[in-house]
Amino acid sequence: MAKIRKKIKTIKIKADQCNGCRACEVVCSAFHASPPYSSVNPARSRIRVIRYPLDDIWVPVFAGEYAFAECMGRDKYVIDGKEYEECAFCRAVCPSRDVFKEPDSGLPLRCDMCEGEDQPLCVQQCLNDVLIFEEREEEVEEQAYPQELEVSVDTLVDKYGLDKLYDVVARRAMLDKAS
Repeated sequence: MAKIRKKIKTIKIKADQCNGCRACEVVCSAFHASPPYSSVNPARSRIRVIRYPLDDIWVPVFAGEYAFAECMGRDKYVIDGKEYEECAFCRAVCPSRDVFKEPDSGLPLRCDMCEGEDQPLCVQQCLNDVLIFEEREEEVEEQAYPQELEVSVDTLVDKYGLDKLYDVVARRAMLDKAS
């Protein structure tokens, strides 16, 4: 495979500084509302604060790639003497969890780093400098990833079945031809 230069954008997280204010969730859901800033629904946010308030643990996690199958990892992590399952801090959108899925459609959500903005809004709104935006260039192997449309269609087929999806597409095509 060929090597290509790719701009990598990521958010570094200083979890020990998070106080659980969830401003990142609010601004993310507002930015991604349709139209933008028309509503706030943290269930639509591409960043979530994993909360264990009784243990005073708050960990921001942003949505990663879609995983077609549940992972096999079931490691446990110990933080301040408390044990947590690996799944709690996972960034992947997978079939076994409802985290990072659009609440109405079930389609996977993925952090797009607030495309069109200089920095992700969660980073800009973070009151305690927990979230740090990093951008770098790396030489990476060119890989074929499933396109977001394919992942979305697969999710809809899994949820509603292929026949229903065909019906909806056919009706939409008829409406488009009529207008």
